[in-house]
Amino acid sequence: MPARLGRRELNRALLARQLLLRRQRMGVLETIEHLAGMQAQAPNPPYLGLWTRLEEFDFDEPGRLLHERKAVRMVLMRGTLHLVSARDALAFRPLTQAVLDGYLRSQSRLHHLDGVDLGPVRETVRELLAAEPRTDKQVREVLAERFPGHDPQDLNWAARCMLPLVQVPPRGVWGSSGLARHTVLDAWLGAPAAEPDPDALVLRYLTAFGPASVADAQHWSGLTGLGEVFARLAPRLLTFEDENGRVLYDLPDAPRPDAGTPAPVRFVPEFDNLTLSHADRARIVTDEHRRRLFTVNGIIRAAVLVDGFVQGMWKAEVKRGSATLRIEEFEPFPDAAREELTAEGLRLLADAYPKTTDRAVLFTS
Repeated sequence: MPARLGRRELNRALLARQLLLRRQRMGVLETIEHLAGMQAQAPNPPYLGLWTRLEEFDFDEPGRLLHERKAVRMVLMRGTLHLVSARDALAFRPLTQAVLDGYLRSQSRLHHLDGVDLGPVRETVRELLAAEPRTDKQVREVLAERFPGHDPQDLNWAARCMLPLVQVPPRGVWGSSGLARHTVLDAWLGAPAAEPDPDALVLRYLTAFGPASVADAQHWSGLTGLGEVFARLAPRLLTFEDENGRVLYDLPDAPRPDAGTPAPVRFVPEFDNLTLSHADRARIVTDEHRRRLFTVNGIIRAAVLVDGFVQGMWKAEVKRGSATLRIEEFEPFPDAAREELTAEGLRLLADAYPKTTDRAVLFTS
């Protein structure tokens, strides 16, 4: 009978895989790969996620990696924008195309595309973006000219589902702004995508998020049919059960700390995959707290971890030389946790916003 892992044991395992039990001395690119990418719906959260995981973090480093094309921002797992290494972009994108194909099939009617031959649209946009990165507005202008009678916004949406597009810098660079521009992956990296390897994807998932069930891996990736992959990998994996009897799989040499392992307070940014990568999220957040963290319009708020679990939310406000980190407690924090969060919050503000001179951490409930 498989060994049983309780909620706290799964929590400590997740924190260890996510580099949240102890800050690590790792390079930024190595960290991004270890985490199997970082969700990047907004430009800044990955920077804060790296800061909270690494002993030494230079806020300019991810931007350099983007400019050097060693890292990219593109739609991958769950059909959401991620920051990944160039190597992982080439490996993951052929697999996650199935997610976008599903969106295209299920939403074609909504976008008035039923019965439309999208092949010419795909090739038009591919040629356009391979030649030069362009904004959505620029793409729509070309589509309106070449495909009269169709809404260019709908056609552009379809092209973005069909093509492996990279969002190029300066978008995604800390402190930069401007409209998003896209190009195609192979043109940007000068290399073709890898052959799809779902086994490797599942092993990468377990490295970053295990122990986990088939449903968990499917929730993280957006893919279906991964039961066959787990069955194929089963001889190489350990199996466990959670408190509800669900079967969990894990890598034999992956860390699974004791349930009593101390967990320091942590500031986790918006959209962090920590809270998005399991079908059953009890290991990191209760259902009650999840309803406060996740908004109805798809925003995932920044989370405060106390004793390893989501116990509050936070937000940094920067204006006119001052920086304030506001913490909303879901339940009253112990005094020791407040002291740790205050010190940690002041460090975050100093590192992320060094030009500010007036910094404060405030608590509300």
